[in-house]
Amino acid sequence: MSMVICDGMSAWERGVKRIFDIVCSLFGLIFLSPAFLYVYILLRRQGDGPVIFCQERIGYKGKPFNIYKFRTMRVDSEAEGTPKLAKQGDDRLTPVGKFLREHHLDELPQLWNVFCGDMSFVGPRPERKYYIDLIMKENPDYQYIYLMRPGLTSMATVYNGYTGTMEKMLIRLQMDLDYLVHRSLWGDLKIIITTVAYIVYGKKF
Repeated sequence: MSMVICDGMSAWERGVKRIFDIVCSLFGLIFLSPAFLYVYILLRRQGDGPVIFCQERIGYKGKPFNIYKFRTMRVDSEAEGTPKLAKQGDDRLTPVGKFLREHHLDELPQLWNVFCGDMSFVGPRPERKYYIDLIMKENPDYQYIYLMRPGLTSMATVYNGYTGTMEKMLIRLQMDLDYLVHRSLWGDLKIIITTVAYIVYGKKF
């Protein structure tokens, strides 16, 4: 049975959060432009397909948007036409893609998604409709995820890691719903600091 879940952030906090997203994503796009160029050169030298990977995800208010990443998998990774979940040690990763995944460099283009308002720095990871439909059959409370912009990182991303099974997807959903109820600007800052620390110190997630 579905529960009634309320957003822990007030309207003004959500406004401040959006301003933070715009300013910091713009700064990130400029400051990290050398990293963008470095990754672009690596992928062009690999020479096996496009540099940017674009895929439709479902975001804020249930609206679809295109998420952007540096491509890490072979172009035929879903040749059969059936969506496949990414997993730790995925054999579909290219050599450069494996390096990008390990250092989270593949996520850099999502700064553009944040700047445009499709995403936020902190929020639930956006999912494909195919998997959302499967999750909704198990727990219809997924509908409350649409109250938030999807994010680059979250507590579920850091502590639950790759969601390669339905069990892990449902755990992630519970963590994201808990975030929704208790979220705050200070809480978002702590999640960002934790994520950056994990990346700097090479902790896998």
